[in-house]
Amino acid sequence: MKRSASAMWNGDLKSGRGTVSTDSGVLSNTQYSFGTRFENAAGTNPEELIAAAHAGCFSMALSAQLAEAGLVAQSIQTKATVTLEKSGGGFAIPAVHLELTARIPGASQQAFETAAENAKSGCPVSKLLNAKITLDKKLEA
Repeated sequence: MKRSASAMWNGDLKSGRGTVSTDSGVLSNTQYSFGTRFENAAGTNPEELIAAAHAGCFSMALSAQLAEAGLVAQSIQTKATVTLEKSGGGFAIPAVHLELTARIPGASQQAFETAAENAKSGCPVSKLLNAKITLDKKLEA
């Protein structure tokens, strides 16, 4: 299975503008720029899109891990925070931090933690990223 997206950029780094689109149409000429990446301008940026992809992928992977343990989540809420840092002559993403809050009827703390750790390491986006991935997890009653 393959999925694709495209980006268009016009101009130089600081004053230029770009758009990103996905084949599904969920993103359609969505604006991004230096201002959306390094300042607080309206629009998206690559790190935000990576964070969204990682949060979604991890949540689905956790659901699969829970199913293997005979559990079904009532809710899984994941926030991913991507760190972008200056590195050498450019920038790098050295870390992603996941914050998980889940309601899983009948789950023990141990089963929850095992499923969450397996999802963190097994999610395809986690496998893609060459970054330190950390996870805080909370099982709600």
